[in-house]
Amino acid sequence: MKLTLFVWRQKDANSPGKLEQYKADHVSPDMSFLEMLDVVNEDLVKQGIDPIAFDHDCREGICGMCSQVINGIPHGPEEKTTVCQLHMRSFKDGDSIYIEPWRAKAFPIIRDLIVDRTALDNIIESGGYVSASTGGVPDANAIPISKIDADNAMDAAECIGCGACVAACPNGSAMLFTSAKVAHLAYLPQGKVEAAQRVRNMTAKMSELGFGNCTNHYECEAACPKGVNVRFIAKLNREYLKSYVQ
Repeated sequence: MKLTLFVWRQKDANSPGKLEQYKADHVSPDMSFLEMLDVVNEDLVKQGIDPIAFDHDCREGICGMCSQVINGIPHGPEEKTTVCQLHMRSFKDGDSIYIEPWRAKAFPIIRDLIVDRTALDNIIESGGYVSASTGGVPDANAIPISKIDADNAMDAAECIGCGACVAACPNGSAMLFTSAKVAHLAYLPQGKVEAAQRVRNMTAKMSELGFGNCTNHYECEAACPKGVNVRFIAKLNREYLKSYVQ
């Protein structure tokens, strides 16, 4: 396959950026998207050009580091797929591919395709944990939890914190991310003691960090590589209201 890439290049947060064109020849359909970028970077280095900077870690669809907007879609055209698990067979020979970083006020660009997602960590730090001791795994598993609550908690816990929901939202909202972190603890007994404080702190921190509001576009769910459902936003709203009436 031969492809034309238009890649966002930006030296740092304070420098202007622009799309630059590169040719990607001899691309195998079996390559992952990141492997294709690795090959392009090898060619750029041989030409004395700085390689394209992009985030990656596990390359197994687990860590969420491979944050890129591909042809206007966070993580690319395949549903429930991270960039590292996106394969070049999803494209056709001769295609033009536009590659950009996450676009959100709360995610300043560090360089090229790398953005600073510390804001998501700050939301977690504000309340996305339990302080109650649960002992070892057998002790935690000994607490009776209904099948429905257990399933909902596990579904919410699938969020890998990649930030695709923020990048996809026209408001730059982190509601899906925050609601997943609130919900997976709210469904469990260990998380109920601090539930009111948690949801207040996390929503306040979300607003403080410059994330936008949710206006029910549902782009967040569509872009999520793990398929986290927007019903958790409704759960967050209910938890927030309950925190003021208890």
